[in-house]
Amino acid sequence: MSQAASHKAQKGLIVKQTGPLALIQDAGRFGVAHLGVTQGGAADWIAFRWANWLLGNASNSAALEIVMGGGLSLESEREVHLALTGADLDAQLDGKPLAPNARFQLLPGQRLVFRQPRQGLRAYLAFPGGLNAPEVLGSRACTAREQFGGLHEDGKPLQVGDRLTWQGTAPAMRRIADDQAPRMPVSGCRLPIVLGSQIASFSGRALFQAFNQPWTVDNRADRMGVRLTGPALHGSLTGIISEGIPLGAVQVPQDGQPIVLMNDRQTIGGYPRLGALTPIACATLAQCLPGTQVWLTPVSASQAQDDYRHQLGVWVGG
Repeated sequence: MSQAASHKAQKGLIVKQTGPLALIQDAGRFGVAHLGVTQGGAADWIAFRWANWLLGNASNSAALEIVMGGGLSLESEREVHLALTGADLDAQLDGKPLAPNARFQLLPGQRLVFRQPRQGLRAYLAFPGGLNAPEVLGSRACTAREQFGGLHEDGKPLQVGDRLTWQGTAPAMRRIADDQAPRMPVSGCRLPIVLGSQIASFSGRALFQAFNQPWTVDNRADRMGVRLTGPALHGSLTGIISEGIPLGAVQVPQDGQPIVLMNDRQTIGGYPRLGALTPIACATLAQCLPGTQVWLTPVSASQAQDDYRHQLGVWVGG
């Protein structure tokens, strides 16, 4: 029996109704950018790792990234302990509220429904041992543009009738301390940014505007990029020779409105950049609803590295 057929024969969770976007994600697809293949992976990598931590999973275990909720409905065929972290999407278990950042039990016949965002944008649902899905170029992460990853290896979100199965049986018994639980961003949050090589090409006025006034998260935002609206930023460069694009790169196209490039970004680009958001800032931005105001705050590369190491250290020994 093939792996796909074996997974289909298992009992699991059946998708009864879909929301705007529910994707299987892991930590991402690395080492393939030279082929033009993007990173993918969980947009809020911090909430994603907490979800896996709650069940004692490996940190890269595939989970479900649920955007906006929007009525996504999953019905259980078997008893299972799951973990939910990230945004509060008004999740309900048989009509009863289910708080994020905790593990919970599903019994056969019970239904888990995600409604509308109350705080944050993306929730993460982890399964014992991680979700079953074929690996493509070393990852199970869904990326729509490349049509990689997911249950059917086509990068598409969950569809009605899909069955989710998992690899493990006995998850760990863990609880997130109140002072460590992922916090959803509020309007006015700060996004640390490491300045880039083209920063000197922007005028003094543009740099003052970039870092001394809030930006608004536009509704033109997805897993490829998030547009920030505010005063137009201008400089001496209108374009550059295309170069590699890191996660969080803040490009400034000709209209002067910055675009933060996220997990499903293109691998190269030719617009000048202010710099790149830190990994922690990217996770924060991934949870910002349209209309949220954010501040870009320059930090040194060493400070960004220290903050990243500190965040990784939270899970060490767990």
